[in-house]
Amino acid sequence: MARPNASQAVSYTTEELARYEAIVQRYARHVYNVAYRMAGNEADARDLAQETFLRVYRALRRVEPDAPLESWLYRIVSNLYIDLLRKRPRGRVESLDAPVDTPRGELLREMPDPGSSPEAIIEREQLDATIQRALGTLSPDLRMVVVLSDVEGYSYEEIAMFLRVPLGTVKSRLHRARQILQQRLGRYVEARRRGWEP
Repeated sequence: MARPNASQAVSYTTEELARYEAIVQRYARHVYNVAYRMAGNEADARDLAQETFLRVYRALRRVEPDAPLESWLYRIVSNLYIDLLRKRPRGRVESLDAPVDTPRGELLREMPDPGSSPEAIIEREQLDATIQRALGTLSPDLRMVVVLSDVEGYSYEEIAMFLRVPLGTVKSRLHRARQILQQRLGRYVEARRRGWEP
């Protein structure tokens, strides 16, 4: 991720720019993963991650060196995602199975793992698409809690701090989200257990 345009920012020292680059290197993957799980598509996830690091750049002098930034970054991503939802008309859904339109035509979204068999690749893609579709049916509040807890592995207390909600709210949202996901994914899991295609 490149540094923001110098004309719109304060001039930083070489050490400060190096610290910014280190922050981006350290947290870029995690920020993108959370953004992707929340937004459900690559384009929005990239935009959310880029805007997150733009805000880090603008606040760089207020960031303490060696301070853990996870909670701050995830709060930024969460708030940006909520802002994105507010700006959008309701009902926009993008399938992860749908091809991507390019000037040369449609491309399928494939990221093969050279160490896996074709069957394992297809099964993993189907599972990921199924889980992403199920996550997409959750409200943004429920989705954020599930992503932070079950995908990123944060504790209830950390999630409460990130989202600035009471601990009981985190627990009830997570319980409700898991119930919904269990309903949505139950048939898929049962079919896979029996060796059928869902």
